[in-house]
Amino acid sequence: MSRTVTETDVVLFAGVTGDMNPAHMDAVAAAAGPFGGRVAHGMLTAGLVSAVLAMRLPGPGTIYLTQSLRFVRPVRIGDTVTARVEVVEVMERRRRVRLATTATNQDGETVLDGEAVVMVPAAG
Repeated sequence: MSRTVTETDVVLFAGVTGDMNPAHMDAVAAAAGPFGGRVAHGMLTAGLVSAVLAMRLPGPGTIYLTQSLRFVRPVRIGDTVTARVEVVEVMERRRRVRLATTATNQDGETVLDGEAVVMVPAAG
C-alpha cells in the first residue's frame, strides 16, 4: 500500500494524537534540528503498516497483537511511502501470523522495519 504524505496528513495526525513536536509542526525549529527540516510522525508511517494488515494481508477482521518498529530514515512531506508485510510464520492452532513489516520511500530506501504478530479472522 502506497501513500504520498501531505501537509494535511501531518496536521491531522498531530491533531488526533496531540503530538505537536516542533520536528513535525514548526519549519523554523525543525530546520535547526537533526533532519534539517520538518518530518512526518514515525507513527504516521507505522499506520500505513497497520492499514496493510487490516485491509490486505491478512485483511479485514485481523487483530493486531504486537508490533516492533525501527525508524530507519525520516519521512518528509511529499515522500511517497510504500508499506509491505511478508508472512514469516503461521501459527495455525492459535490463528496467529508473524509478519515482517517494512516501509520504503519513493527512492526505494527503507524508512521503517519491524515485525508484527496478528490474530487472523476465523474462517467463515
